[in-house]
Amino acid sequence: MAEQNKAAAPASGRMNVGTALELFSIAGSLNSTMDLDYLLQKIGAAAERLLDSEASAIMLVTDDKKHLYFKVASGEQAKALKTMTLPIGQGIGGWVAQHRKPEVVNDCRKDPRFAGKFDKASGFVTKSLLCVPMEFRGELVGVVEVLNKCSGGYDQEHIGLLSSLASLASVAITNTKIIAEQKNFFSHMLELIVGVIETAKPNMAEHPVRCAKLACSIGRAMGVDEYEYRMLYYAGLLHDVGYIAFKNQRVLADLGAVSPSDEMHTLLSVKMLEGIKMVEGALPAIRHHHERFDGLGYPGKLKGENIPMGARILGLVEAMEELRMLGVPAQELERGALREAEAGKGTRFDPAVVAAFAEVLAAQGGAW
Repeated sequence: MAEQNKAAAPASGRMNVGTALELFSIAGSLNSTMDLDYLLQKIGAAAERLLDSEASAIMLVTDDKKHLYFKVASGEQAKALKTMTLPIGQGIGGWVAQHRKPEVVNDCRKDPRFAGKFDKASGFVTKSLLCVPMEFRGELVGVVEVLNKCSGGYDQEHIGLLSSLASLASVAITNTKIIAEQKNFFSHMLELIVGVIETAKPNMAEHPVRCAKLACSIGRAMGVDEYEYRMLYYAGLLHDVGYIAFKNQRVLADLGAVSPSDEMHTLLSVKMLEGIKMVEGALPAIRHHHERFDGLGYPGKLKGENIPMGARILGLVEAMEELRMLGVPAQELERGALREAEAGKGTRFDPAVVAAFAEVLAAQGGAW
């Protein structure tokens, strides 16, 4: 480690301004990125710098709670460690994980717990180390260790600083895990809902997915931003979910309807999706995807640019999909779709959306 990188190391366990700012910087990063590897590498580098150490490692608990594995390790040969595990209870890191207590060892050769297999695999020579547990709400997350203090030895005063860094690491790891689990749940629920939508009406197989893909392609051609792009995707998948409610008297009663009509499905779709924060930006496109550019559509008889952009895109996509659902042969679909779009330019459809649709068809060889 270069000497200038060691300059920030505190002389004692008392936290100086530079150390505090370093910790604040890392804490701020927890809310600004979900890149776990980046965060942990940043924490490892800070541990090395602030604790005047040659190397660092962050080890996480395996799903079966029986082993530790290397998530982040510094040094040129650290890649060799990524495939290795340490049983909890073995080695110094395993002892720390088992007992959930920090440990300082300033001469690893004299400690019978020292697991020399990692040095052998990496080529690194461990002389001294400080290891602390990572916990979150009583659950063991893993351990953090720094290796080979450059001057003097580790002592009890260093434990607090490394424990603070370990706490930041445990929060980053737990947040990432929770978000990954939520995304996994949401994506699987989305697949289930799409499957149900496909059974709501005849000829709906793959209709939601095709709508989502084409709407996103048109949106990209029109230069929508990432948020609008994502909402177009959700709107494409879910715009017809209201058809599921046609046989649900409770949902119909909420809208004051005795028997459903086709024109009600947009409002029913919005009603069913209200309150789901992840898709709330898609609701205007879903509500208004049957508006017409000339103001003769439904449910709001909106006109021109008063129609949300997502709804203007999805409205054209839905009309093109209707051709497929009516049984237009695949070899005639591109010509028929372009003809239908051009015929409705300025009346049914936004001319800019029609132009983007033609651009997408040309780029995709006529397919969608």
